[in-house]
Amino acid sequence: MVLPAIASNPMSITKKYEEKAAKTKISFLIEQYKDRVSTLPKHKSWINHNLYKYEGFWYHQGFWFHSNASFSIEVIMALQDEFQAQPSNVFLASHPKSGTTWLKALAFAIVSRAMLKNNTDSNTVHPLLTTSSLECVPFMETELFLNNPYHANDLIATHLPYSLLPKSIISSNCRIVYICRNPKDVLISFWHFMKQLRDNLSPPIKLEDAFELFTRGVSPNGSCWDHVVGYRKASLERPDQVLFLIYEEMKKDPKNEVRKLAKFIGYPFSEEEDVDEEVEKIIELCSFEKLSKVNEANKNAEETPKVIPNDVYFRKGEVGDSINYLTMEMVEILDKITLEKYDGLDISF
Repeated sequence: MVLPAIASNPMSITKKYEEKAAKTKISFLIEQYKDRVSTLPKHKSWINHNLYKYEGFWYHQGFWFHSNASFSIEVIMALQDEFQAQPSNVFLASHPKSGTTWLKALAFAIVSRAMLKNNTDSNTVHPLLTTSSLECVPFMETELFLNNPYHANDLIATHLPYSLLPKSIISSNCRIVYICRNPKDVLISFWHFMKQLRDNLSPPIKLEDAFELFTRGVSPNGSCWDHVVGYRKASLERPDQVLFLIYEEMKKDPKNEVRKLAKFIGYPFSEEEDVDEEVEKIIELCSFEKLSKVNEANKNAEETPKVIPNDVYFRKGEVGDSINYLTMEMVEILDKITLEKYDGLDISF
């Protein structure tokens, strides 16, 4: 399969042309895989679009909200067929609403911390002070990444489950960092997020309906539990290639977890950096307050608002916020599923 070429120099083409070219590419992919998609089971999604079940996980079809964030099933199929990983690539993986944005920011800050040290120079400004971490480390499932796969050098994000990763990622022994979160908080965060994506003519999905779909695994990227289990088993089988992080532990002991992350991706902190409190500086740079402030500033500066503004990705970032929304019956059901699914995998919150 040969995808339509898109110019790689952003100065040589207008933004309007880039958007048109991205739409042309996804239209090509829709046509390429339409026969395969048409045979898949489908189910009404949390928003007014169908989900299609592909190899045990659910995905939207086609160009469904905007060119920079269309996690479509056709793009996933194309990645499986065409993507060639490099051994130096580091993949930051997660189920949606599990601490993805924070992980991306921390990893990016770690590998680019020389810029942070030189931040006293008026001509040097760390990208995370002006640019969303969502853009510093793009998802490989998006058209943005298809158009420019070398955009983020070796840091690449993904929401794909372990079983759907392109084979070249495994065969190349790429390092994978996975972050998981308490499913109760994932549900509530995801519910708030998906309400922002509903059409203006459609009422937001009720929590009771979201809960029912979530417990059955019928949500974008599929079952939260199955997603976690795939990466957890991989981390136990291939600990040198897969690092498994837990959001709650990162919130509780960020210094230790950031050091662990830095060592795993090949950027360990030196004794001198410990003395200079570089770890603490990175944690501060990637704090919820700092990241959300940058996103708010970018939103206000945009000439044309995005279909999904970056600030939608920032709500609270708190541990245990789900208790303010879930009934006791919901909590008991979710905890029961979690205990059964994670049995023997040493995952606790």
